[in-house]
Amino acid sequence: MDSYISFPGLGIEPFHINKVAFSLTIGEHTFSVAWYGILITFGMLLAVIIAMSLSKYEKIKTDDIADLAIFSILFGVLGSRIYYVIFTWNEFPYLVTNKSFFENIFLTLKNIIAIWEGGLAIYGGVIGGILVAIVFSKVKKIRFTRIIDVLAPCVMVGQIVGRWGNFVNMEAHGGETTLPWRMGLLYGDAATGTWLTEQYVHPTFLYESLWNLIGLIILLSIYKKKKFDGRNAAFYFIWYGFGRFLVEGLRTDSLYIGALRVSQVVGLVSVVVGILMMIFLKVKKSHKEGE
Repeated sequence: MDSYISFPGLGIEPFHINKVAFSLTIGEHTFSVAWYGILITFGMLLAVIIAMSLSKYEKIKTDDIADLAIFSILFGVLGSRIYYVIFTWNEFPYLVTNKSFFENIFLTLKNIIAIWEGGLAIYGGVIGGILVAIVFSKVKKIRFTRIIDVLAPCVMVGQIVGRWGNFVNMEAHGGETTLPWRMGLLYGDAATGTWLTEQYVHPTFLYESLWNLIGLIILLSIYKKKKFDGRNAAFYFIWYGFGRFLVEGLRTDSLYIGALRVSQVVGLVSVVVGILMMIFLKVKKSHKEGE
């Protein structure tokens, strides 16, 4: 049964997107490369290019940015996976207990790190990136607030591009709607128009991608006008946190703590943190100028 996407309200007829971009055969093994992975990688590369460009405003060496990029990407992906696993531990069989002792350990670890099967959460990536920035600032003796100012637009770029990976996978969508821009999720035969399942939902991947695109444009336009270090990172926390809170309320695949949607709670916390950062850093700057 083939899967199709459509936007009937916009006049876009059902079309099929293969989740696998291409396959490579090496010896007896065939490896599939998914569009999701390609898009994530492209987003990372674009983020590094932007970081290199912004580094001159923060007086950070490009070599340091390259080192920062490597560790931020590594621990960002690791943080995203750990965050996801923690909040889905009771939903998926990560823990294996029916084999030998060492097999149980190996298979459990394999399940936990299996990002190729999906399961990443952006907030975990942000947390991982912040931890890297803290350590990096200490080791390289670079002001922490300058580092996170560089990282803020980079994270936005990754989110903008990464959400299109959700589109290709037909995931991270909202509940059913009849709005003109509704997205059709269809399974069946497009040639005959015979659909075994047919659902029209909020394209929440698009909502979040566009929200972050607008935020990125604003952030880049005001980047050089900042009056104190950390302002751009604070803007990111406020902008993304508020947008994610709204979009998450429409999604059907939210992670929960009891009856609360985790991403909505974290979104509100992000907004509060961003506002407090704005106030604290601005007051701190004013005190220094008054001395």
